[in-house]
Amino acid sequence: MKYGESTFDILYLIFAILTGVLILIKRRNKNDVLMGTAALILGIGDSFHLVPRVLNYFIDSDFTWYLGLGKLVTSITMTIFYILVFLLYKSVYNKDDKSTKTVGITLYILAALRVLICLLPGNNWFTGEGTVLWGVLRNLPFIVIGGMIVYLYFRVRKEDKYLKRLWLYTLLSFLFYIPVAVFAPLLPILGMLMLPKTICYILMLISFIRKQKNG
Repeated sequence: MKYGESTFDILYLIFAILTGVLILIKRRNKNDVLMGTAALILGIGDSFHLVPRVLNYFIDSDFTWYLGLGKLVTSITMTIFYILVFLLYKSVYNKDDKSTKTVGITLYILAALRVLICLLPGNNWFTGEGTVLWGVLRNLPFIVIGGMIVYLYFRVRKEDKYLKRLWLYTLLSFLFYIPVAVFAPLLPILGMLMLPKTICYILMLISFIRKQKNG
């Protein structure tokens, strides 16, 4: 179990970070910059959580503080990732109308609220004593952000063949993520859902690669 999960986590981090770096190196336009930055932030942010998780399997030491820090950092970088995905939507589909600007303002407010809640001491990140209540509080804004991204990309799914499934990958990632984020303190086995959630992120990154190569 620990060898399989650890190998998967390490390969995912390498893939995500390399994807971001290569897209940025080969960047030709704003779309490439947004996709490369999003991939890089996703990979680097997840490394704060996954690297201590892997080390915890093989080193006899208390990694509670490091795992808590990783969860905090990942919570913030995941939020930034979806803001970049929204900006990609605006750029790819030339959306700059009044309604899109309103959606953007709403997303920025929700993202700021999410980050603020994540920084509050009640989360008990560094002691590993998180509660369902705080899991709900910090993830409510994030779930709304995810729902808005799903809706936006679903509306334009037929307009770009390389990003046409981005709404589906986002939807599935949230469906796998929510039980873990909210109820994992009560039922740790739910952590297994992070595997299919990560696969959804890999599929998003593959969409970015195909978009840059062909779009």
